[in-house]
Amino acid sequence: MTKEKTKVYIYTRVSTAMQIDGYSLDAQKTRMKGFCAYNEYEIAGEYEDAGKSGKSTVDRLAFNKMIEDIKAGKDDVRFVLVFKLSRFGRNAADVLSTLQVMQDFGVDLICVEDGIDSSKDAGKLVISVLSAVAEIERENIRAQTMEGRMQKAREGKWNGGMAPYGYKLVDGELHVDEEEAEVIRKIFEVYVNTTHGPSGVAKYLSNHGIKKVKRREWENEYFSEHTIRLILQNPVYMGKIAFGRRKTQKVRGTRNEYQIVNSDEYITADGAHEAIVSEDLWEAANAKMKKRSHKYSRVNKSKEERTHLLTGIVKCPICGTGLYANKATKKKADGTFYKDFYYYSCKHRKKDRGHVCTYRKQINEELLDAAVIESIIRMTQSRKFAQEIKRKIKAEVDTTELDKEIKELKAQLRKCYNRKEAINDDIDSLDVEDKHYSRRKNGLECSLYKIYDKIDRTEELLLSAQAKRQAIIANKVSADNVYKALVYFDKYVVDMTDAECREFITQLIEKVEVYEERQPDGKWIKDIKFKIPMINNETLFGLDNLNQLESICALTKK
Repeated sequence: MTKEKTKVYIYTRVSTAMQIDGYSLDAQKTRMKGFCAYNEYEIAGEYEDAGKSGKSTVDRLAFNKMIEDIKAGKDDVRFVLVFKLSRFGRNAADVLSTLQVMQDFGVDLICVEDGIDSSKDAGKLVISVLSAVAEIERENIRAQTMEGRMQKAREGKWNGGMAPYGYKLVDGELHVDEEEAEVIRKIFEVYVNTTHGPSGVAKYLSNHGIKKVKRREWENEYFSEHTIRLILQNPVYMGKIAFGRRKTQKVRGTRNEYQIVNSDEYITADGAHEAIVSEDLWEAANAKMKKRSHKYSRVNKSKEERTHLLTGIVKCPICGTGLYANKATKKKADGTFYKDFYYYSCKHRKKDRGHVCTYRKQINEELLDAAVIESIIRMTQSRKFAQEIKRKIKAEVDTTELDKEIKELKAQLRKCYNRKEAINDDIDSLDVEDKHYSRRKNGLECSLYKIYDKIDRTEELLLSAQAKRQAIIANKVSADNVYKALVYFDKYVVDMTDAECREFITQLIEKVEVYEERQPDGKWIKDIKFKIPMINNETLFGLDNLNQLESICALTKK
């Protein structure tokens, strides 16, 4: 009577199409089929995962199909054969939990090359130890790689990746690129010396025709608010090297999901490169940014404080800087206080930051505020305006290019992570008895170091692209809200507080231009420019009765 053969499944896996000699899919299969022939095992099924990481079993379709077949008792197999334990898995928890599931259904694991059989007394213990050792070794390599990068940062050296805007890489070192550096200086100076926030600085650069030198074909040539914010916060521009400002953190409650988060603790060291801005200027910019982050916090204003609607928005006709409100207190003949009067005047009429302006006029605040409010009301009552507003609100925002960029960056990131896992697999697959073991391991660790750099670069670009997309959508929503509010502006402006009216005007108006002298017919306002596209450029709204405004030119964003 012929003895019934023991049935087995064979499982093969490689992380890359090109694996180290001796560990390709074909090589694994040949070795295991020879083992089956020698032991008179019958191969009931073959399962193969090509180009899959051993870090987790989640994405290994063939592996999971094999486990389901075992649970279903499909072929009544006794063993699963793998070439080496690292082919079965590299995560200790996954290896042991999967093995337990298999054994619950009467199936054991044989690692042909390692000589391990989980049906034997010492088999499972050896698997536990080897799995843990493989995982510890992998984490040690990562830790050593990160420690090397941290040490490089402590020495003030650039840690790899694309050079920050304003610098170029020469033999791995940062050197100032004067064309780009000039813009960096302008960004810091405008941010610190004006009332502009990051968004305002981005608009300032755009309005003055200052564009970004494109390093990639698909990059936007204009500076975004997000880019400005990143530049202002980067210590590299004051001659420092920072490392660890963002870190990869495991998502709580998951096994293999990670997210990028900002870190409060990171290394900062004097860099070997030349600073573009002074440390004082950088500190001033970041102090302002910190202060602005609390601008919506509730504060207890004194009864004396007053909100000035057009401070900084109305511009000096001589030097172009913002006019600011001043208070003049009038007294009666008997010396008692009569009332306070408020005026807009140029802040450079007195020497400030080395500048002095010759414009000495003071414009009555109440008169100018009323003229601007009335101008907006007259504009909103136009039939053409109402039609244009409806069209603007219905307009779709186009993020096609950014969506394409984000998709490509995510694909690049997946390739990077797959490549990283492949290198880890290759390290696990090395034979310690190979005379070239040290060379091969060092070469793979060097490749791992480079892939970490590439992951950092790609993650940064992805974050930037996602922030740009969110900003575009947020701007559209914000603009739509302003449009809708404008339709009913004349109805509720009377019920607005000064603070609410100021906030609305700040979102709506880019600047108010005035004449040097009050005109014979009483006008002060020369032009109003809006932040958002309002009406066609050639359409003008005149204020015939008030004689306060020559025209309102509605401009599209530059």
